[in-house]
Order: sequence, then structure tokens, then C-alpha cells
Amino acid sequence: MILIVEDEIFIRQNADWLMEDLGHHTLVAGDLSEALAHLLSDFRIDALFVDIRLREMAFGGYDIANHAVAGRPEIRVLYTSGTPLCAEMTDRFVAGGQFLEKPYSPEQLVASMERLLA
Repeated sequence: MILIVEDEIFIRQNADWLMEDLGHHTLVAGDLSEALAHLLSDFRIDALFVDIRLREMAFGGYDIANHAVAGRPEIRVLYTSGTPLCAEMTDRFVAGGQFLEKPYSPEQLVASMERLLA
């Protein structure tokens, strides 16, 4: 199961549809409360795909990832952002966290998720 946390509905839906087309089960969250509800559920969540900068959320993507790993140490995290990757960003990644820069193509998302789950 992949948890997708993205505040932009178009991006969230596209990621959801693409992952489902590949045979992955998904959970989606457009805000913090939805993300936390999924993380507190009994669903097995293998990966978290999270936007680093989430508008109108007290927590950002880093915080959600840290919370996810604290409760589910086995979860793998794929961060995304429209900001190019820099050392300040990677310093805040959870162990093993990977990055996909926006805008990304469907093929790039698929390849990144496959690497993450390998």
C-alpha cells in the first residue's frame, strides 16, 4: 500500500491513478488529518509519497515522514517538491528517503517508486 500525501488535487489524483494502474493499492490524503488517520489505521503501508511543502498544513512533508517512520519504522519515503534538491533538504530526510523533483513525468514517478520499493 502506498500513502500519497499531496495538497494539490490534480497532482494527488494523477499519482493515485498511476500507482493503481501499476497494481499498487493506495491511500490518499490532501491534508494533515487525512494523512494521520491513514498512518494510525491498521492498513499495511509500505511507502509514503509526500510533498515536502504542503500549503495550509501545520506539518510539512518532513514532519509527516518523521511521524510515519516513528510509528512504522519499515515504511519507505519518497519526497517530492518543485524546489531543486539541495543538502539542506536531504539533511532532513528520514533514513533511506529518496527524492523526485516536480514536475515529473509518469515514467519518472514509476521508476522512482520501483527503486524505493525494491
